[in-house]
Amino acid sequence: MTKPLFLLLLCLSTLAFSQSNTEVFLFDLKTDNDVFELSNMKNISNNEGYDNQPSFMNNKTILYAGTRNGQTDIVMYDITLGTKTWISSTEGGEYSPLKIPDQSAVSAIRLDPDGKQLLYHYDLKNNKNSTLIENLVVGYHNWYAPTTVMSAVLETDYLSLYKTDTSKKENHKLQQNIGRSIHNMPGSKLVSYISKEKDSIWEIKSIDPISGTTKLIIETLPLSEDMCWLSDQTILMAKGGTLYKFNPKSDESWTLAVSLLDYNLTNITRLAISPDGTKLAVVAELMNQPLEPKLENIKWIAGNWKGEAFGGQTEENWSEPSGGSMMATFKLINDGKVSFYEIEIIREVENTLILQLKHFDNDLKGWESKDETVDFPLKEITATRVVFEGMSFEKVSDNEMNVYVDIHQDNGSVRTVEFNYKK
Repeated sequence: MTKPLFLLLLCLSTLAFSQSNTEVFLFDLKTDNDVFELSNMKNISNNEGYDNQPSFMNNKTILYAGTRNGQTDIVMYDITLGTKTWISSTEGGEYSPLKIPDQSAVSAIRLDPDGKQLLYHYDLKNNKNSTLIENLVVGYHNWYAPTTVMSAVLETDYLSLYKTDTSKKENHKLQQNIGRSIHNMPGSKLVSYISKEKDSIWEIKSIDPISGTTKLIIETLPLSEDMCWLSDQTILMAKGGTLYKFNPKSDESWTLAVSLLDYNLTNITRLAISPDGTKLAVVAELMNQPLEPKLENIKWIAGNWKGEAFGGQTEENWSEPSGGSMMATFKLINDGKVSFYEIEIIREVENTLILQLKHFDNDLKGWESKDETVDFPLKEITATRVVFEGMSFEKVSDNEMNVYVDIHQDNGSVRTVEFNYKK
């Protein structure tokens, strides 16, 4: 395969993502003492096809790439009025639109019908467009300064980080094998990017665009690369239908910030925060419609799952559906010893499902009395989620799932514990 053809195929797979049916959702965001509260969800794209890559022009306007007549063009959404304006009408498809600092203009990556892929300038006053970077195949970009672009450039079989001075037309390669998320770090003159130099272990790093000095911030969530920064230097990162947070100044690891599963959203890919921090835009897929309460519809739970929780290692083994039920054994190991076991079943009862379990000490002495079980009635099933009252299962992929369990505290509050499992 020739290099130009390989690059074209990489461009199409990187930018188009097979044109999945994603939507752009807008939330009101409130943060207080490390508590994240989302409200007033609105599907601002509400459009069949690929809608993605939101960015805020200001506190009242969002840009994103939206599908129109089978082509991806730039959309400008007015938050106050709830109106859309299409601001590109070229023969090519536009992706990743961003406001250009100090200009009434937008930059976007254009993929033309002949396969040419370049970063373009779109003037909002006269609707004219022109190329910004002539000789680099830009996949993703971020404005570091009014005339300085940090971009992820397609090279061979990976992306490389470049700095471009658009006034002098000068390009400088800084790093290779990076991801698509490039962001200015609040309160500093640094830029963050995703390093993929370690194959399956991806890292969020900072770089000084002037000196080229890099520094590790934290490993990403496993195989995740979509993130954004809050003004207090907290990172939000998406995985599945959940957002996690990490603040380099105060946190040691990722912690659960907020779940979007209750909004029927999953497969979050892009995040953007408004300048004033009160709005959050996310790209996600609406979860499938409810399915019948049949074991056949939840058989993806079956398998040997391992993870970490309660400061130890967890293992959960679910059988395939048979005889009207699925059965599981669970154990928690702390300091090399079993802390407790569980036996769990999900069974079909009167046209619904019920999850029941019993707990045991490490010597198999039961917590519950002989005829007592802990019961979780079914609330809903979709293709990627099973929700019982107090426990839910979320399919992340064929080899990964999250289990969320509500645990009642002595003070009357309820704490939701996440178990991240892999086969």
